[in-house]
Amino acid sequence: MKIPLTLLTLLALQGCSDKTTDTPEVQTESTHNDTPNNRVAIPQAVRSNLGVTFATVERRKLQDTLRAPGKFEYLPSAKREYRTMVSGKIDLLVSQFDTVEEGTPLYLIDSPQWREMQQTIAGYFAKVQQLEAKMEMFHPLFLAHDQHEYSVKLNVTMWEERIKKLESIRDAGGGKLSEFTAARAAYATARVNLADLLEKDAELEATYAETVAALRAAKTTVEFALESASSILNTPRPLDNPEWWKNIKQIEVRATNAGVVEVMNVTNGSWADSQTNVLTVVQPDKLRFHASGLQSDLGALRDGLTVNIVPPTPTSAGNAVNLQNTMHGTLQLGLTGDSNERTIDLYVTPENLSSWARPGVTAQLEIITDSTSGAELAIPLSAVQQDGLTQIIFRRNPSNPNEAIRMEADLGLDDGRWIAVLSGLKDGDEVVLDGGFQLMLATSGSIQQGGHFHADGTFHEGEH
Repeated sequence: MKIPLTLLTLLALQGCSDKTTDTPEVQTESTHNDTPNNRVAIPQAVRSNLGVTFATVERRKLQDTLRAPGKFEYLPSAKREYRTMVSGKIDLLVSQFDTVEEGTPLYLIDSPQWREMQQTIAGYFAKVQQLEAKMEMFHPLFLAHDQHEYSVKLNVTMWEERIKKLESIRDAGGGKLSEFTAARAAYATARVNLADLLEKDAELEATYAETVAALRAAKTTVEFALESASSILNTPRPLDNPEWWKNIKQIEVRATNAGVVEVMNVTNGSWADSQTNVLTVVQPDKLRFHASGLQSDLGALRDGLTVNIVPPTPTSAGNAVNLQNTMHGTLQLGLTGDSNERTIDLYVTPENLSSWARPGVTAQLEIITDSTSGAELAIPLSAVQQDGLTQIIFRRNPSNPNEAIRMEADLGLDDGRWIAVLSGLKDGDEVVLDGGFQLMLATSGSIQQGGHFHADGTFHEGEH
């Protein structure tokens, strides 16, 4: 039987050996009449040249599996923006894509505004010191005032007794009126002095209370100022050094979490206003998968479903992510949907991240809606080749891994990525995934004859 024209165009047939090409074809057929008629030799060199890969037959819940496209994105907690607290000149200490640890210095701020704050704090401290000095003066002042009050009260008592004595003498018919009058005048003067003293005593008490209140307010102001300084500097206040803020000439900003410098928004040495985002540090391991599900599937979608995140393309060839390199997680439905696209947001935080997970990388969400249903034997849909009206697959020969067996596929339902196999395969079998199309071309219309590939990828019927 002749090799198809398509095969001649794509695979460029070559001779098998140094024998002359005029050997009668009938001799080849008679020599290999015991060769199985649906086998193709695929040694390692051929597999490497054609990029042939294999997929293992799996048991999957195809009838209860939904698929949704999506992409990876950072969790909201994965990013940390480092903004300027005050305006100033920026001196960068890291570069983009640098890996930083917690406490790594990121940049310095040379800020006149910070020095103004230092002056303000110094003024608050001076006010506290003034009030404390004033408070120290109240003790001797109160002592002197008490002594004065005691002497004035003693004077009032003395004149009061003098008046009583003169009144007794006058009642007995003796004494002088002038003495009595002078005593009454002195007594009145002593009472006035006592009243003035008591008034001054009240004023002194009020002044003392005001000073106490002012000192408390000044100390509170200092505390607030130091807390503000600590917040601006993003450093804890050392309790053993109340004047720690004095020696800080530049504000040093350090990383609060480990991560990678993703974005730098200012150039080194530039001036930045307050609240300028200098750089952003991300934690690459904090990723989630964001997919779009159909609103028509809302009856089957719910929080807590078991899901898989599968690579974007069903292949294992070349540098592509292996078909089996999947991640697992639990489904969480978004709070809103898209009325125009008729979709709803779906979120999954993988239990373990694969190396190919990156923000913006597209993939597919595989949602198992019923974990109790039975599983079916299935193969990747891309392993099925269409030869005219016939669907075929290539099973790796279990007894000879360097040989593929062409089979007509007996298939069932599919979920868009995997398809059920009703017969012809069993658990543990392997089918050709990548390279199946070339095998189909090489055997199309001639499966009654066995064949083999050369190391350069060309095919020839029969054996060497």
